[in-house]
Amino acid sequence: MKKFLHEYRHFLSYPRDIRILLLTNLIYAFVLPVIDVFVGAYVMRNSHDVKMVVIYQLAVYTGIPFTFLINGFLLQHVNIKRLYSAGMLLSGVSMAVMMSLSTLSMTGVGVAGLVMGMSFGLFWANRDFLALSTTNDSNRNYYYGVETFFYTNTYVIVPVIIGWFIEGTGVRGWFGGDRNIAYQIVTGFVFLLTIFASIIVHRGRFENPPKLPFVFFRYHWLWNRMQLLAILKGLAQGYIVTAPAMLVMRLVGQEGALGTIQAVGGILSAFLLYFIGRTTKPAHRIVIFTIGLTLFALGGLANALLFNAAGVLLFMVCLLLGRPLHDIAYFPIQMQVIDTVSAIEHRNKFAYIFNQEFGFYIGRFAGCGLFILLANQVSDTFALRYALLIIGVVQLLSIWMAKRVLKGCAAMAQAAEGQPTGTPTPVFAAE
Repeated sequence: MKKFLHEYRHFLSYPRDIRILLLTNLIYAFVLPVIDVFVGAYVMRNSHDVKMVVIYQLAVYTGIPFTFLINGFLLQHVNIKRLYSAGMLLSGVSMAVMMSLSTLSMTGVGVAGLVMGMSFGLFWANRDFLALSTTNDSNRNYYYGVETFFYTNTYVIVPVIIGWFIEGTGVRGWFGGDRNIAYQIVTGFVFLLTIFASIIVHRGRFENPPKLPFVFFRYHWLWNRMQLLAILKGLAQGYIVTAPAMLVMRLVGQEGALGTIQAVGGILSAFLLYFIGRTTKPAHRIVIFTIGLTLFALGGLANALLFNAAGVLLFMVCLLLGRPLHDIAYFPIQMQVIDTVSAIEHRNKFAYIFNQEFGFYIGRFAGCGLFILLANQVSDTFALRYALLIIGVVQLLSIWMAKRVLKGCAAMAQAAEGQPTGTPTPVFAAE
């Protein structure tokens, strides 16, 4: 209890807006596992087609970058807190659209996916800018450590509760044994949580980005390197959201098992990640980044070699540790680059958040496209078995690229310190 109170007092030592943002993200953290895990499971259960799940995810990823663009214009007229709230509330609307479909068609799944992509676009565009504007390089490890602690715990608790609730509906005959009614009840709880999170975020004193242009086509070479890193990150995102649901439904078979597998090792990893965020410095980011990507590759290898329930278990344990470790390191690196390059190019920081989303989109599209290609040209089984391994191995290139990005940041900082006062910094510097 003393340790808990000590950590709580440490949390209170941070600025109010950081605390409000973290509390908002804590509430919404209970929604994300439902969207990431069980919407894919719902599509899989009602369509029995793994390609339908991937098409849904492609529709989601297509909606995100274009909503980033719309959000950029809206920010010039609408308060950022309202847009952030709209993104959270829209995720509940998307789930309702999905659950209202009597039969899942390509069109219906695509529309629901686009609406969900719009919700994510509004949520992530504003969340990323608020995280960037309310933190600095010295406290970002802690910020993302706490946030990842929240997300990792909810990714353990929520799937267990919802998984057994949905399975219990079928096994015990609740609601006439109709599992789709259970999914609809879950959607109702999602709406309530998004409303609560929206109320919390309006208590913050957040400011919109300046009313400056945010669409550019030429960038500093350091940002172009960061975009390559974003493409490699997006490669895993494109398939990783739906992969657990498809693997479990194919190899294990029940939503309850899906929740149980999510819980294995989750609580331990959450406290480990909080400790990492609390104690590490910016200099440790490459080590954390390397461990996260290596774990993901090892999980893909276990799934490819075993391709059974045990392989899924090993993959999920590696994912529960590897994915948040990757994020803890990646996002502070991203923000460090934005701080550096925006000072050189004298641009709105939202321009880089917007542009980065297209890097993610290219990677996500490639990840989903790889799965569809393998499924069509070989088989669904081959795609489920080997796509994760291929993506995990390719992603290891991110370690080399991240080192070059950080080296570039250090060089830019050193050059700025040694530059005489009044000397202009070139906007499009050659490497």
